[in-house]
Amino acid sequence: MPFCKIILVFIRGLIVSRAKLSLELLALRQQLVVLRRTVQPPQIQNRDRWFWIVVSRIWKDWRQALVFVKPETVIKWHRLGLQDVLALEVQIEPGRTSQAG
Repeated sequence: MPFCKIILVFIRGLIVSRAKLSLELLALRQQLVVLRRTVQPPQIQNRDRWFWIVVSRIWKDWRQALVFVKPETVIKWHRLGLQDVLALEVQIEPGRTSQAG
């Protein structure tokens, strides 16, 4: 990292609140975890969706930290509610029926 960029990051850290920097760092690290998964392309899991739903509610500048997820997608998850998202992922095997006992 060039020295000039380090100085700018330091100055920004003095100006921006510690909470905002912590949230941004957390958001960027979460995305790195997703990108480091061995599955290609990276697959977003339910815990990732939960993370972004919560972050979007508590941090007004959450869109700036997004790298590979579109803000519209996070808003869609929020609107659908995570239960609907989870229901879409549950795959029922064809031909299986529940039997009442």
